[in-house]
Amino acid sequence: MLGLTCLLAARTGGLVYAFTEATPEGKLVLAALFIGSIFSWSVMITKIRVVRLARLQNDRFLQLFRSDRQPLKIYDSKIRFDGSPLYSIYRAGCKELAFHLLGSTEADDTFRARLETAERIMPSQMRVVTTAMERAVGESALRLESQMILLATAVSGAPFLGLLGTVWGVMDTFSGVALAGSANLQAMAPGVSGALITTVTGLLVAIPAMFGYNFLVTSIRSLIVQNDNFAAELASEFEHKYVNHSHSWRPELVDK
Repeated sequence: MLGLTCLLAARTGGLVYAFTEATPEGKLVLAALFIGSIFSWSVMITKIRVVRLARLQNDRFLQLFRSDRQPLKIYDSKIRFDGSPLYSIYRAGCKELAFHLLGSTEADDTFRARLETAERIMPSQMRVVTTAMERAVGESALRLESQMILLATAVSGAPFLGLLGTVWGVMDTFSGVALAGSANLQAMAPGVSGALITTVTGLLVAIPAMFGYNFLVTSIRSLIVQNDNFAAELASEFEHKYVNHSHSWRPELVDK
């Protein structure tokens, strides 16, 4: 009988044989791991595409932005860079700046003419523009980091869930051996094999999720740093061109 069991395992494959010998509880754990694997792979594929698009669009946007010393030119031309975090920060800053400069955020046909005759804003108004850009940086970071909790859960939770299924299966196997009153390899091998498949499956779910999570965390962190640096660069451009620093602080005004 033991030889027939080994022959069946060799013909069908270890995983297939172990699945057929798994307990209902073990198969329930396998189903949960399978669902978790689908979610983790879908998140990895989606986020990798988002990161690649963000990098491509960021490079295109920066090339155009730095080719001209007119910070509001892209905003006026209404060129869009969908998927670029830098563009969303740029647009938020330009909308706030245009509101303080012109009293309107609409970039119409008269935008350039109105901009040339507009007075420079005060440093206090520039702080509001900087706040708008900082808010856009935070929102961009949240979008980039969204759904990463699913990958982190798959990395840390899948092995423990698989181990739970294995321990449960081994416990049932030893309980069956105790009730039968005889301990031999023929009686224990199928149950142990069925119990171990949950740990194997848990590792198969966690290992790709771990590599994907580490890659995405590193990529997203670099994008967030790039967002912070660009926000500082854009604020500096606005400061030089549109902020009036000629009003110095005079103590006599305070005395009055």
